[in-house]
Amino acid sequence: MASFLLQLPNTLRINPIRVSASSSSSNGSLPISSSNQASPSGKGGPVILELPLNQIRRPLMRTRSNDPQKVQELMDSIAQIGLQVPIDVLEVDGAYYGFSGCHRFEAHQRLGLPTIRCKIRRGTKETLRHHLR
Repeated sequence: MASFLLQLPNTLRINPIRVSASSSSSNGSLPISSSNQASPSGKGGPVILELPLNQIRRPLMRTRSNDPQKVQELMDSIAQIGLQVPIDVLEVDGAYYGFSGCHRFEAHQRLGLPTIRCKIRRGTKETLRHHLR
């Protein structure tokens, strides 16, 4: 089993992320682990994590429709090379809300993948209300 240590410049470094060839997720992204989660203090910028699809609330899903051709193209790409760009997710009081990445999210659903790579930023209830307007 091969493993490597991801080295980042000091300005970007939170904790080193150790990845082994057998520890990737179903879509080729990093697994959730304590070494790549946000600090307990909640300070800092966005964090990249794999989240189960069923834990992401999509409050605007009923008001928007996706382009079926774009979803199919993403499904083909994700099946071949994995998700390249994580979706943006807002975390408020332990709940996750997705407002963008609709085509990528649907492609994961249709492929039957249990998780999706997310760029998570923490927000307040006021931030959530702003997104819902």
